[in-house]
Amino acid sequence: MAQRKKYVLVGTGGRAEFFYGALAEHYRATSELTAFCDINETRMAYANKLLVDKYDHPEVRTYRADEFEEMIAQERPDAVIVTTVDRTHHKYIIRAMELGCDIVTEKPMTVDENKLQEILDAVKRTGRKIRVTFNYRYAPHHTKARELIMEGAIGRVNSIHFEWLLNTQHGADYFRRWHRDKRNSGGLLVHKSTHHFDLVNFWIGSEPKSVFAYGDLMFYGRENAENRGVTEFYERATGNPIAENDPFALQLDKNKHLKAMYLDAEHEDGYRRDQSVFGDGISIEDTMGVLVKYNSGAILTYSLNAYLPWEGYRIAFNGTRGRLEMTIVEKSYVNSGGEKSQEGAVEGISITVYPMFDAPYTVKVDEGEGGHGGGDPVLLNDVFGEPVPDKFNRAADHRDGAMSILTGIAANRSIRTGLPVQVSDLVKF
Repeated sequence: MAQRKKYVLVGTGGRAEFFYGALAEHYRATSELTAFCDINETRMAYANKLLVDKYDHPEVRTYRADEFEEMIAQERPDAVIVTTVDRTHHKYIIRAMELGCDIVTEKPMTVDENKLQEILDAVKRTGRKIRVTFNYRYAPHHTKARELIMEGAIGRVNSIHFEWLLNTQHGADYFRRWHRDKRNSGGLLVHKSTHHFDLVNFWIGSEPKSVFAYGDLMFYGRENAENRGVTEFYERATGNPIAENDPFALQLDKNKHLKAMYLDAEHEDGYRRDQSVFGDGISIEDTMGVLVKYNSGAILTYSLNAYLPWEGYRIAFNGTRGRLEMTIVEKSYVNSGGEKSQEGAVEGISITVYPMFDAPYTVKVDEGEGGHGGGDPVLLNDVFGEPVPDKFNRAADHRDGAMSILTGIAANRSIRTGLPVQVSDLVKF
C-alpha cells in the first residue's frame, strides 16, 4: 500500500464536513486527517464530536487561527484543505504553499483580482499544486454534456444561453449569512456562479475573454421589503416572535446540527447564521445578467436570480450542426441544514439534442448517488482516493479556479463601472 497522504483542515464551518467526513468514512486507506484549525474553538470541538460519534474516527488535534503555522510545523501535512470564509482563502492557500504544502480548496478560490494575483504568483514561486473542488463537473449529466460537445453532436458551439434559478430556501440562505457582505464572498457572481462559469469553460473547452454585466439588489434587503408593504422587521430569526411566521426565517434552535455549529458557537466570534434576509447591510446582488465572449468566439448570455419558485437551471448550446438543451431541477436545501447527500440533489433531468437536419432525440443519463447530482462521491475519490484515467479532464487546478472566478470578478467590475471588461486586464499568468 502506498503511504497515506496527510491532511489538515482550516475552517470547520458548513462546508468542512463534506471533506473531513469523507476522509473519516471512506478514505482512511489512502488519506489521514490529523488536525483542525479555526477561529472558533467551540466549532472545532463540535467537528471533533462528529468525527467520533458519526464517523467512528478519533478526535484530531485543534489549533487556533493564529497557530496555523505552528500546525503546519507540528503536523507536517502533505496538503491543507481550505474551507474558511472566501475572503480569507488566499491567506491560507499562499502561506501553506510557502511552507511546502499542496492545497485542496473549496470554491471560489478567492474573491477578487488582487487576491487572485497573489495566489498565482505564489504558485509560480513555490511550485506547489492547488486543487479546486468543482463537484458539478463530476455530475453524470454535466459530464454527458461535455461528452456530447466533445464528440461533435452539435458541431462547434457558437452561443450559450444559461439561466440559473436559486429558490426562496437555498437562494435566501446566502442573504442570511456572511455571504451577504460582498467583501466576504465577492457576491453571488463569484461565490455561486463560479460553479456555472466553470461548467461553461469545461463544456466548451475555452476561457473567457471579455465580460459585460448588470446586477442589483431587487428583492432582498429592507428597502425592497418596505416597498412591497412589509412593516415588521427583525435582525435575527432565532427566538424572535416576529420571525415565527416568516417563510424566509431560519430558526437555529430548531435544527440540532445548526444549533451546535453556529448558535452554541457564536459567543466566541459573534457570527450570526440566522440574520433576516430583509435587513440592512446586504451588499450583494440578487438579480444578475452577464454577457461573455470566449477565446473560442462563443458568446454566453447568463442570468442568475436568487428568489424564484424552483431550483435548477436551463441551458441551450447553439452549434454549427444543431442545438443541445438541458433542464435540470434540483432539490432545495439550506447549507448544513440536512444530509450532505441532499445538497444539489437532482429531481429532474431533461437533455435533448436537435440535429440540424435530423429528428431530435432525448439523451438518457444514469444518475449516480450522492450530492450534487452524484458528482460528490466521484470528486472525492478523485481527490482523496485512487483516481482513474479521465478523458474529460475534470480535475480542476489553479488555472481552472482562476478562470471560473475571473468571469464573476469581471462582471462585478462591469456592474460598478457600466463598462465591458477585458479579462486579460485583471491578472497576469
